[in-house]
Amino acid sequence: MTETPAPKTVDASKAAEFWEGRYRDGGRLWSGRPNSLLVREASALRPGSALDLGCGEGADAVWLASRGWRVTGVDIAHTALERAARHAAEAGVSGRTAWERHELGETFPEGSFDLVNAQFLQSPVALDQPRILRQAAAAVAAGGTLLLVMHADWPSWQSEPPFEAEFPTLRSVLDELALPEADWTVETLDTVRSVSVSPEGVEGFRDDNVWRIRRGGDA
Repeated sequence: MTETPAPKTVDASKAAEFWEGRYRDGGRLWSGRPNSLLVREASALRPGSALDLGCGEGADAVWLASRGWRVTGVDIAHTALERAARHAAEAGVSGRTAWERHELGETFPEGSFDLVNAQFLQSPVALDQPRILRQAAAAVAAGGTLLLVMHADWPSWQSEPPFEAEFPTLRSVLDELALPEADWTVETLDTVRSVSVSPEGVEGFRDDNVWRIRRGGDA
């Protein structure tokens, strides 16, 4: 999904319309490269089954598939999923990828997965993020990993935010998930600062929060 978090006031029923329109009318939205924090956190994981929530045009899912994962990519927009499937075909990994349309918060993929990945699952239209994250944790198989990455604030150059938003903190997400310590191990709990450049070319930075949490049991 997009890199901006959700205001509280937008009607959730318009989410599908918003995202479909953005992908259909705006051309390619993303770079086609995997998110750097996914690469950092998942490169050493043993490939298995993966679920990529808010997969967009498929860059993360294709990267995982290229490393041997069997990946199910999920998005709300048909156009995004069509582009993701084309990307997988061009990369030669169609046989290790599947694509499902879900309005997360309303429907969720079936099954359990060795990796559940959600990169920037934040939206300028209403999104039941706490419920989705709890469902994501429930979908992690024994011995598997939940990997979450979210923006921690607006970019430093954003002097006037376009809407009111609340950004999740490292602690607030853990509290919301309420994962039993006996069953889960927090392996990464980190805030990462990276370069961010405005549309006008003003260079600044943006902070992102990272959670990598492993479920106990044998994979």
